Amino acid sequence: MEHTDELTRWLLDTDPALRWQVQRDLLGADEGTWRATRTLVATEGMGVALLAEQDPDGQWAGGSYFPAAGHPTAWVKGQQGQPWTATTWSLKTLREWGLDAAALAGTAEKLDRNCRWDYDDLPYWAGEVDACINGFTLATGTWLGADVSGLVRWFADHQLADGGWNCEWVEGSTRSSFHSTLNALEGLRYRQAHHDADEGISAIRARGEQYLLERHLLNRASTGEQVGPWATRFGYPFRWRYNVLVALDYFRRASELHGTAPDPRLAEAVEMVRGRRQADGTWLQEDHLPGQEWFVIDVPVGRPSPWLTLYALRVLRWWDGESVDHR
Repeated sequence: MEHTDELTRWLLDTDPALRWQVQRDLLGADEGTWRATRTLVATEGMGVALLAEQDPDGQWAGGSYFPAAGHPTAWVKGQQGQPWTATTWSLKTLREWGLDAAALAGTAEKLDRNCRWDYDDLPYWAGEVDACINGFTLATGTWLGADVSGLVRWFADHQLADGGWNCEWVEGSTRSSFHSTLNALEGLRYRQAHHDADEGISAIRARGEQYLLERHLLNRASTGEQVGPWATRFGYPFRWRYNVLVALDYFRRASELHGTAPDPRLAEAVEMVRGRRQADGTWLQEDHLPGQEWFVIDVPVGRPSPWLTLYALRVLRWWDGESVDHR
């Protein structure tokens, strides 16, 4: 895939959290170059700004999933969306930006002592009842070196008959959710990629992946109709909501982890992403989940998004056989 000089300059004129990924995944820069940029996440731009918001007890905003009551970013009754400032969201963001875990030395131990879930006051690294939350926690705990092996067993025990997961299983749901399944799969993929033992994850992931692949990442199994408008509405940060671009990036990472070819059932979703490309080579911000943030991360809705452009170009390079192997 060709990149114009103007598009390349635009993508490189960004925060280190994005720039190192552009260098590695789109421009094929040597490892020394992109790793040097990646180290800047801890000292420049958005990464260091988010690090500066960490509380002395290891948390962000005084809470696990929601900020503590009385915090300036706390949930307000009747508001749209939710705050995105608490510990789980801040750690998820820093991990996805490529921050070296060494920059958070001691955080896993602090959270073990000080952080409890809003649900039933459960210990942080043990997870809780929500599949999405447990997926985030499995990946983050693996990244920071916490003992989250129990969460692997949790996903095995709570996988539904159709192969996926649903955060509403506690209300009796037996049908999987696109959102919950993708967030669970990503946590399991990250664990498998960064942990020596398989822990049975390959078999668990295979069933979950089939749930999405059988639906071509888009459609209801019962009717063949698109599962919802959110499935094709792209927005960064991704938070928890499913869309086909995030799902395709998961399958790209899984393919590169295992050295496998793209599954043909992804074709419909890939062409949908390709069709959203603007004449200048960018992808537009189409969605933004409302709620309190530490600071603005990406562009307003309707503007060309460097983050979405990175993700889309990376997916298309992989699908078109042009990706860089950096397992």
